[in-house]
Amino acid sequence: MQIDHHHHHHDKNIVEIKNVYFSYGEEVILNNINLEVNQGDYLGVIGPNGAGKTTLLKLMLGLIQPSRGEIKLFGEDVKRFKDWPKIGYVSQKATQIDASFPMTVNGVVSMGRYAKKGLFRFLDHGDKEKVNRALKEVEMENYQNRLIGDLSGGQQQRVFLARALAGEPEVIVLDEPTSGVDIKAQEQFYTLLRKLNQEKHLTLILVSHDLDTVEREASELICLNRSVVYCGSPKEFRTHEKFLDFYKMAHPSHHH
Repeated sequence: MQIDHHHHHHDKNIVEIKNVYFSYGEEVILNNINLEVNQGDYLGVIGPNGAGKTTLLKLMLGLIQPSRGEIKLFGEDVKRFKDWPKIGYVSQKATQIDASFPMTVNGVVSMGRYAKKGLFRFLDHGDKEKVNRALKEVEMENYQNRLIGDLSGGQQQRVFLARALAGEPEVIVLDEPTSGVDIKAQEQFYTLLRKLNQEKHLTLILVSHDLDTVEREASELICLNRSVVYCGSPKEFRTHEKFLDFYKMAHPSHHH
């Protein structure tokens, strides 16, 4: 019998990155990264193109191994970590789906259950309930039988969020989730994320190049430029001496 300890220690480490380096050939992509994500955090990761944000995500998701240093997920070395359904993933590719992709909204979200149970295990009544609940959470329950290719980019993105939720993860990693989505749909998407974080205590890791969004939404911010340039409160980032160097350099045309 499994006892759920989940509610007792709130500052459980979800991701722990210690002295991590990653090189690609001669080139150092990530230089001595230290980072901790605790249960309930809403971490925003920003930085210029080529800063290593995607590399950091791939390391967290176990898709590549660090050249040096250690990465732990839920207290376990990433190399031995097996409980991948705990980590949901929403990529930016979700909004670039081929319009002829013949899958219904329901089918896409059901994939989140297969990820948890293993393919070719039939989904039972409980799974279908969880698919429905995930669709409700993203306000897409009325679209179950629509083809994913017929939806707007913003609607597709919410369906992919529901797919991640259907696996009942403890953390969701989002990579530039609203690129190519109109402003109104973006706002709706971030409102959903905020609710999941605040009401369900779901841990979120959001990679974005949009500082305004991260400042508004995230509870911690990490600014990456191959190494960690800043780590702390999103509100204090603009007053940090590194901010100006960094933003003038990265966005000469940055306008407010």
